[in-house]
Amino acid sequence: MDNIKVSIFVESRYKVNRKRITRAVKKLLKENNVLGPAEVSVAIVGDRKMKSLNKKYKGKDKTTNVLSFCLSEGESSSMPTDVLWLGDVVVSYPEVIEEASKEQKLVDDKIEELVNHGVLHLLGIHHEE
Repeated sequence: MDNIKVSIFVESRYKVNRKRITRAVKKLLKENNVLGPAEVSVAIVGDRKMKSLNKKYKGKDKTTNVLSFCLSEGESSSMPTDVLWLGDVVVSYPEVIEEASKEQKLVDDKIEELVNHGVLHLLGIHHEE
């Protein structure tokens, strides 16, 4: 699993368990037969950034809990180094707080749930709308 890289960006005021996110992503990729070398980026952002991303890429003027940006849009993508670059998962921390509270979940559990949801989208596994 050392050949799977998880890059994590967190806006400074948010507290997240980076090791847990990394473990969750690696476990999910392994369960879906992605053994590496592969890379995924995870960003934990505020609602203003999430709203901006939604407006720019999805045409929606609102915030959401998670967005996935697949580099290949359905095709496997390899960089010149033969690393499978899956793409980016962006999670709104304020949305996490609100949903965790409503669902009576721990914040770290909700973050992991949303990151996993986003990674599944990167793998082309989509839920029913």
